Amino acid sequence: MYKILKKRMLSDNIVLMDVYAPRVAHKCLPGQFIIVRPDERGERIPLTICDYDRKENSVTIVFQTVGASTKMMASYNVGDEFADFTGPLGLPSDLCNESTEELKKKKIIFMAGGVGTAPVYPQVKWLHEQGIDADVIIGARNESLIILEDEMRKVAGNVYVTTDDGTKGRKGNVNDCLKYLVNEEHKTYNHAVAIGPIIMMKFASLLTKELNIPTVVSMNPIMVDGTGMCGACRVLVDGKVKFACVDGPEFDGHLVDFDNAMKRQQLYKTEEGRALLAIREGDTHHGGCGNCN
Repeated sequence: MYKILKKRMLSDNIVLMDVYAPRVAHKCLPGQFIIVRPDERGERIPLTICDYDRKENSVTIVFQTVGASTKMMASYNVGDEFADFTGPLGLPSDLCNESTEELKKKKIIFMAGGVGTAPVYPQVKWLHEQGIDADVIIGARNESLIILEDEMRKVAGNVYVTTDDGTKGRKGNVNDCLKYLVNEEHKTYNHAVAIGPIIMMKFASLLTKELNIPTVVSMNPIMVDGTGMCGACRVLVDGKVKFACVDGPEFDGHLVDFDNAMKRQQLYKTEEGRALLAIREGDTHHGGCGNCN
């Protein structure tokens, strides 16, 4: 069992928890995710790792209450335990595979949308530990949905906050802020990481392509099973079939077919839609299970 060591409400429906998970804490890297199951009958929920403390044997997760299982998780308190906490899963951020010398050549901008700020944080923190400070744009619909700003300011070079309604920081979205930084403040970047809702990552990637900034996105929002067997996170990258949970979750944002991913998300929500996708996609419908029947 995996005991909750800390619980904090980041907003009305966004929860941060530190969970005692020694094996995960000692193996995970930024960009990877875990699967949590609140009890033996609960749903499997993939969540990107927000932080980890190897000395305390803990892993930090952040989640938004959107369904029955996440509402159940949110009802748990310090001292309660999760039935399963499996990981680390997925591939670490590509940044973790580069030498310090190569990383120092990069001028990195992170674009975090909403709860996407949670998976951005460990990457920015890891870079800071290597002596590299990246810039971060945190965006949300309004002030109440801005999360982890204080934590981010401790590890980032510069943090820019933007809200759709202007209740905090600049008024506008992350794209508006990046345009301002490049066009008005004459900032230059040669690497971007965009994490957030699919629609946000789509338009962020369109902008960075226009600005000639290589861009990485995290397709964790489309994961369901987390092992490649359900086919939910099937995504087209440069016309090739990939699965976010086993091949990612990070991909080249300029090569991801976001429109296809969003259409699949809508179809996948119904039993009829899942059956239709299985027929259309044939042997490529599944991933990690080896295209089983």
